[in-house]
Amino acid sequence: MNNAYKVIARRWRPKQFSELVGQDHVVQTLGNAINMSRIAHAYLFVGPRGTGKTTSARLFAKSLNWENGPSLEVPEDSDIGNAIMEGRCLDVIEIDGASNNSVDQVRDLRDECQYAPAQCRYKIYVIDEVHMLSQQAFNALLKTLEEPPPHVKFVFATTESHKVLPTIVSRCQRFEFRSIPAPLIVKKLKEICVAESIEVETEAIEAIARMAMGGMRDAQSVLDQMISFCGKTISQNDVLEVYGLASKERIGKLADFINIADYNSIIQYTDAFSAEGLDFYRALLDLSDAFRELMLDILRNNETPTNYFPEQCVRILDVLRQGEDLVRMGLSEKTNFEVTLFRAVEAGRSRSIDQVIGKISGMIPNDLKKKDDLNKQSVSSLDTQNLVEEKFIHPKSSKTKLVEDLILEEPVSIQSINSNKFENISSTEVVNETEVIEKNSEEKDEEPMQLLDRTKIEIKIAELPDGIRGVLEEKFQADFVSVEKIDKEKLI
Repeated sequence: MNNAYKVIARRWRPKQFSELVGQDHVVQTLGNAINMSRIAHAYLFVGPRGTGKTTSARLFAKSLNWENGPSLEVPEDSDIGNAIMEGRCLDVIEIDGASNNSVDQVRDLRDECQYAPAQCRYKIYVIDEVHMLSQQAFNALLKTLEEPPPHVKFVFATTESHKVLPTIVSRCQRFEFRSIPAPLIVKKLKEICVAESIEVETEAIEAIARMAMGGMRDAQSVLDQMISFCGKTISQNDVLEVYGLASKERIGKLADFINIADYNSIIQYTDAFSAEGLDFYRALLDLSDAFRELMLDILRNNETPTNYFPEQCVRILDVLRQGEDLVRMGLSEKTNFEVTLFRAVEAGRSRSIDQVIGKISGMIPNDLKKKDDLNKQSVSSLDTQNLVEEKFIHPKSSKTKLVEDLILEEPVSIQSINSNKFENISSTEVVNETEVIEKNSEEKDEEPMQLLDRTKIEIKIAELPDGIRGVLEEKFQADFVSVEKIDKEKLI
């Protein structure tokens, strides 16, 4: 008596197209092709592992070959249909492209195609991992694939479509199998647990779905292993312990620490992850998902949480993505994980030049602003002169301290400055540190400011803060030659 155990992934393999999860576009296209009798001679199924490519090939073969077919739905008592799903049908030949990739084996297949099917309507060849075929094997298959006998159909499945020759792809109808969304995986796992009388926490199923990364077979295999480990009751802590995952709460706190630049807490969390044996690479992926969800919430709701900006999330995501290979392939996962998080902190603290200018504008006292009748936002020339003189000429003033604090607290990312924006801007359009305000502020706005001699200019330059003067001279190659009047219309 055969009491061999079948894993959940095999027992719960879809037996009808209606049971296929997350691939509605494939089901609709194949169903319409069957109903309209527009069945092609070759199909190419492309997609990540565990998304239903081989299962769809079997279901398609069953739909074409069952006794009263072709039709999309097949009765469960169909002998031919059950034989195809169990791999016992002589006219549905499944070939592993990884182990049958020589040109001689493809030539044998080409010769067998000429014979009529034994019991079915079509002779169907399902070649899995077709990208493993050699170039000579592909070339031997080209002519037969383009003009096969009328009773022959080909179904190719692959996870790496870029390795398939374009001459093969052009002879097939291509179907893209998508990664299955986590909510659909959670729904299917709950259905399985109910049928198997398994008590499982929702958080545990969600953790399994996140770990599966869009593959239903992977999720079912993990669930099968958790049943072996826990028995009939599965909790979130069990899943996290077995697979070395960090909970969503801990990932959320780690994201907050990155935002507020709490290096001490980041190091403590990293040490805790290492002591518990957690998977740093998986934690990095979960952290990327957390910042992605945060960014999408900001964009959808059009409102910014405390201390969060969309561009800040984008910069952090870029750093985390760059650190994935470093953590996965590096010699020390913990060290590379910490380095990636520290880089993310610095990327999150940097600000674009537009943000800094906007924040500086918000620091201007109300009594220095001249309300315009049209936009109520323009600044008078005299007030702007006084403001620039106080902030940039006198480094010891309190308002200069505000600017210095802003620069230290939120450093400007030089990479975020678009140099093209500065090419067409004249010296009168930007209020910067190179402009020195004439002391006599009581002159009329219409009168041009007189040029100071070189000695006075050098004195004013010397009064600039060292940091600002260094940035102007090194980054923008500023040349202090004269004093010009500020055009107040350009400041609106």
